[in-house]
Formats: sequence, structure tokens, C-alpha cells
Amino acid sequence: MTERGPGQPSDRSALYVFAVCDAPDPAVFAGLPGVAAGEPLRLLRFGALTAIVQSVRAADFTDEVWQARMSDRDELERYARAHHDVVSAAAASCPTVPLPLATLYHGEGRARQALLDETVRFSTAMERTAGHSEWGVKVYAADAPVPGPSAAPLRPETPAGRSRPAPGAGLAYLERKRGVQARREQRHEDALRLAETVDAAFGNLAAAGRRLRLHAPELVGEGRVQVLNATYLVAEHRGAELQALTRSLRDATGAGIDISGPWVPYSFVGEV
Repeated sequence: MTERGPGQPSDRSALYVFAVCDAPDPAVFAGLPGVAAGEPLRLLRFGALTAIVQSVRAADFTDEVWQARMSDRDELERYARAHHDVVSAAAASCPTVPLPLATLYHGEGRARQALLDETVRFSTAMERTAGHSEWGVKVYAADAPVPGPSAAPLRPETPAGRSRPAPGAGLAYLERKRGVQARREQRHEDALRLAETVDAAFGNLAAAGRRLRLHAPELVGEGRVQVLNATYLVAEHRGAELQALTRSLRDATGAGIDISGPWVPYSFVGEV
């Protein structure tokens, strides 16, 4: 639960929570600024678990201020990177459940109680993701241009100055148009088959997987068609296998396959 309101006194503090961990080493957070310069990162114990927290000015996280920050790409990236750096440091130390960006509570007592209420979910998520990393996989097929139906050839002009289609031109035009449509449908079926093939191969290697919304054509680049955008939860000791599988699938399918990772498994801690 994130507690924000329409306005807070400028001198009032709030508690920003980055992640929940099993038994983090405080030393891994040394030198990390978090999201509030000058305020140290610290550990907040609740039950058998520990949260990584930082005191922040409540006025910096009101709904109005946060919405303005979300619309500023540079500012949002700065906060996202600061948040991710803390989560990554925690995950390198022990099993970790990352919390969403700008998870905020008004005071330690409220934070501790809210986190205690979620203890079972946190413990289940840690058990599921411990020793695993998240890998992103994007698959592209070549975007072969589809020719449009050609215009029907015309006879030389008649004495009246008018032209007429050659005999059978209408039928030829319809056949070409049907051919274009058939090729489009075939490419669509090939794309679906490629996505299923790659997803199944990575799914056999991964502990879990999620298929995400495909990127818009303008984001993937001219001449590329994205057919799969997915993320997989993979045991850390199988990272080399995943990369070898990627190379094998590229060779076998001729598709463009981009992988990214390993990452903290953000995508797989909210499903428990």
C-alpha cells in the first residue's frame, strides 16, 4: 500500500520502502544515495523479515508532485535508477522482494504493520524466486513488404480517346489481390508459429514465464516485426544454458532474438 495525499507539510517525513529481504547485509548499501540525498538507507525489521527503507520529505511525494515527476522522463529515470540500485544491492545479498517505485508510508509504525500484514505473500515470493533471475526475450521476424495488386493493363486508346481493360484483366486483378491476401495470412501464421516455438523452448528452461504486450511498430524499427515480447524466471545456474538456447533458436528459425538480463525478478513477485 502506498500512502500519499493531496498535500503534506513540507517538514513532515515519510518512509520510502525499496524492498523486503530475508537477512540483508547492511554493508551492501554503503554509498548508495537512494531517492533522498543526505538520508541514509536503513533496515526496518518486521517479524522474521527486513525492509530496506529511507526517510524522505512527504511533500516530495504528494500526488501532485509525483504526477509531475512521472511526466518528466529524466526525473523519472533518475528515481527509477536510484530505486533499482538499492533493490539490486539487496538482491545480491539475500533473497529479496522488490517493492514498486514510490512505495511510501507515513511513519515506521504504519509501515511495519502494513508489511507484517503481507508477510505470507513476501515469504512465498522469496521462496519462489530465490536463486533465480529474470530474463527478457524479444523475437523479431523480417518484415517482408507486401506488394499491392497491380493495375490491370490497358489497351491502346480507341479512336474515341477512351481506353478499355484488356480481356481478362479484371479476373487477373482479383487473382493478384487474392495472392497478396494469402501471403499476408501466411506471414501472420508463420509469426504466430515462430512465437509459439520460441516461447515453448524458453518455457522448458524457465521456472515461469510471462508474455507481454508487443511493442508498437514505431518502437521496434523499420523492417522489423516483433512477434514475441516475454520475460522468464530462470535459475541462476542455468544462465549459460539460456544464452546457448538463444543462439540455437536464432540458427534454427532465422529470427532476430534479443535477450536482456539477468535482472532482479520484478515480474514474478506479484503473482503469489
